[in-house]
Amino acid sequence: MPYSSNPLVRKLFAFAPLTVEEQAGLASVQSSPILVPRGKEVFREGQNGHRVFIIQAGWASSYKELPNGSRQIINIPIPGDCVGLRSVLLRTSDHGFSVLTDASLTTIDAPRMQQLFDEFPAIRAAFLWSAARDEAMAVEHLVGVGRRSALERTAHFFMELAERLMMVGLGTETQFKCPLNQYVLADALGLTPIHVNRVLRVLRERNLLTLRAGSVLIQDLPGLIKLASYRSVDNRTDRGN
Repeated sequence: MPYSSNPLVRKLFAFAPLTVEEQAGLASVQSSPILVPRGKEVFREGQNGHRVFIIQAGWASSYKELPNGSRQIINIPIPGDCVGLRSVLLRTSDHGFSVLTDASLTTIDAPRMQQLFDEFPAIRAAFLWSAARDEAMAVEHLVGVGRRSALERTAHFFMELAERLMMVGLGTETQFKCPLNQYVLADALGLTPIHVNRVLRVLRERNLLTLRAGSVLIQDLPGLIKLASYRSVDNRTDRGN
């Protein structure tokens, strides 16, 4: 079992059987979290001098803004997720990052991350597996926006969200808290808010899924999996465990 309830430790533990010392090393770089109020922009696209941000609590969004003012959300970071590592490597951010709820974030500078990876190769390997998983999910988002129907992509989005939250102990495969409103969902799914409402109504009327009062209840898990043609990313990987 993980060293603690720390969400990053829990997440990486799914990719590698980290020792107590390795788990403690992860915990040591996550001291002194900062509190960020709802709606605050943490960094913007094109900004440099970044650190890595680890979400301890709360929900956030990573997004691209277009010249016409529209926005495409490319990811919904949740507790345990690491944001900004790519920006550190590229030296400038290729996306914006803001919090959707009040959030607690830990910041780690690049030299400290490198020190952690050098000291604990298993942690580095776990981060690589996690990054590969995130990339696989990004591919699914691209397929969803490009080829899946609005109903299919919404079903797939919530299946993926359930899996991610369950990994860090924040939900089950059929029930979890979800603070995302129709406007955030629209920007994530490439739909209009009105279309999102229609799709959610159809899912509810088919007794597949209900989003109400900040909570999601999946009433028919096999049915939702079939609708989304959902296949867990984790079931497609062989981590050699």
